[in-house]
Amino acid sequence: MADENIEVILAVSVILVLSPHLSRLLRLPTAPIEIVLGSFLALLGIVNIANENFFLIAHVGFLYLMFLAGLEVNLKSIFKMPQTYIFQSMYFLIIMWVLAVIFGILTGLDAVLIIILPLISIGILATLSKEYGKNAPWIKIAFLVGTLGEVLSIIALTVFEASSTVDQVKDLFAKLALLFIFLGVIWLLYILFRTLFWWYPEFKTILMPSSKNIDGRYQDLRLAMGIFFIMISIMLKLHLEVAFGAFIAGVFIATFFHHKKELEEKMSSFGFGFLVPIFFIYVGASFDLRHIFVNDVLITTALLLIGMFGIRIIAAFTLSFITEKRQALLIAFALSMPLTLMIAVATIAKEHESINQYDYYAVIFASLLEVIISMIIIKFLVKPKA
Repeated sequence: MADENIEVILAVSVILVLSPHLSRLLRLPTAPIEIVLGSFLALLGIVNIANENFFLIAHVGFLYLMFLAGLEVNLKSIFKMPQTYIFQSMYFLIIMWVLAVIFGILTGLDAVLIIILPLISIGILATLSKEYGKNAPWIKIAFLVGTLGEVLSIIALTVFEASSTVDQVKDLFAKLALLFIFLGVIWLLYILFRTLFWWYPEFKTILMPSSKNIDGRYQDLRLAMGIFFIMISIMLKLHLEVAFGAFIAGVFIATFFHHKKELEEKMSSFGFGFLVPIFFIYVGASFDLRHIFVNDVLITTALLLIGMFGIRIIAAFTLSFITEKRQALLIAFALSMPLTLMIAVATIAKEHESINQYDYYAVIFASLLEVIISMIIIKFLVKPKA
């Protein structure tokens, strides 16, 4: 067991060091690269997903990833957006979800795969904002639509998890009722803290002192991690999806402490520098490359790619009222990379045996191909600067 742990530590360490360099070389986000490398290590027998320590750290990495996803959602910024933009974004999401259900029924996809089709995650969108500039109009709209879509996706993920852990309909309704009560309490807390910080803005400084002071240098990080673990504990106590609690913790920090710009940098550096890559390596290790060319995997992968790109391109026409058609198409492809949430749903479904092994492989394979295809198409669509 000790030798196995040493092998895992060495292998993971090598990937942590090499993946950023491969990312720059291949001009791709590090996540797909880490998944592929994890698959190769598993194929060679160097890492094993049955290793309890590997699984534990990977699970913590997954929760931290959902926390970082929440850090990208600032509720105040959303509410300040023009209503036209918000309404058009909601139309986009509604049309996309309706088309996903229709496509899933017509093609005979399982319920889990239908849920996966309209998922949206803005994690990789941050990579695009760094490359093309956060002030690009299509990036701004993509962040608005993506933020609303990610919140909706996280709720769908939580509802799916709730339905996967109960056997009777009445138990499902009881769990969903508990979820909506929890959301109601969270909303009341949002109003309470918004009012409190409006009347007593200095309270923010008390909770998060200036980093220039020795006493306050790490207080912001301690508060953020405290909220992270408190929310996880609450979700465990309520028997609700823990990932949703991690996401809510991130939203709370982003909404009320967005003035601490360096905090998000600290959290992201720690997460994407250590915990999150281990989760992606673990996902890759659970993906058996020997089954990549199995007909069932290839067919399901193709259906997922056609469905996910198709529903977003069609829904993007609703955004032509607030932006030009080329930019609407750019937004569609920018929102076609929900790699983290696709893997999250597939992981939960696999744990609850709601998805077969081939469909699980298809989801992982499709999530990787989506990132690669979207990145290439976006480069082609973006007009070169004169």
